[in-house]
Amino acid sequence: MATKEEILESIAQMSVMEVADLIKMMEEKFGVVAAAAAVAAPGAAAGAAAEVEEQTEFNVSLVSVDAAKKIACIKEVRAVTGLGLKEAKELCEKGGMLKEGVSKEEAAQMKEKLEAAGCVIEVK
Repeated sequence: MATKEEILESIAQMSVMEVADLIKMMEEKFGVVAAAAAVAAPGAAAGAAAEVEEQTEFNVSLVSVDAAKKIACIKEVRAVTGLGLKEAKELCEKGGMLKEGVSKEEAAQMKEKLEAAGCVIEVK
């Protein structure tokens, strides 16, 4: 039987994909789930906070339209989405998703333009 050091050396020589496969095989064989253990070390909380990813894709949806500015809203929705007149009008009347997966800057520009036209916009 191999020693712990020999096993460790064998694992060190594997590629990342091979190690991932090994972990899956071990989970299946022993009926366990490999989960990262939280180790409390000084400064670990600060490092973890810095590693939180910032959202890069946003969904822009139309919540409602000011009835007095409905025509301006329809025009701006058409300009932003490229929809036809009928589709833009229906979207303004019912509300819904304007664009999905846009950048933060594009979402901010869309929100600014549409709110200036009288729309209520939600960015998620």
